[in-house]
Amino acid sequence: MIATVAKDYNEAGELRGLFEKQLKQLYWAEGVMVTMLGDVISNSFSKDLVTLLEQHRIVTNSHIIRLERIFGAIGIDAEEETYEAVKCLIREAHDFIQFTRQGVVRDAGIIGVLQKIKHYEIACYGTMRAFALALREEDVVVLLEETLNEEKGTDMLLSSIAESHINIEAADKEI
Repeated sequence: MIATVAKDYNEAGELRGLFEKQLKQLYWAEGVMVTMLGDVISNSFSKDLVTLLEQHRIVTNSHIIRLERIFGAIGIDAEEETYEAVKCLIREAHDFIQFTRQGVVRDAGIIGVLQKIKHYEIACYGTMRAFALALREEDVVVLLEETLNEEKGTDMLLSSIAESHINIEAADKEI
């Protein structure tokens, strides 16, 4: 395992290589998110959360299309690379759904896991934007900024829903 990781990062010994590696990981993550969101939506309780997640699923498809445009802009084929950290978070979401009852407590947990994934995506899109700037990929910078802003917006909406009623209702269940 360590040898494989060392080989992967040795091949990404240049900024372009790091950029391409993260692009492939994000492409995989966004694709997996579309599927995961379908499962999360069907297991969510709050109408606000369901509506947000349905909209975000559509937006996530546009992220995939943008990533494909980035692959084309930098002259490589669209390719996925599994990212273990996101894989663990997706497993966490599925496990949480499996072992909790539908309701506001589950919704609070779902929001927590989704925000972990959003924060990963925000970090990646921000880093890739910085790499694209350094690599003088101006068209790519614009595409990354658009997705970065959407991810930040979704994170803020998740916080808003959680703080406005889901967390309060979940806490009231404990009384």
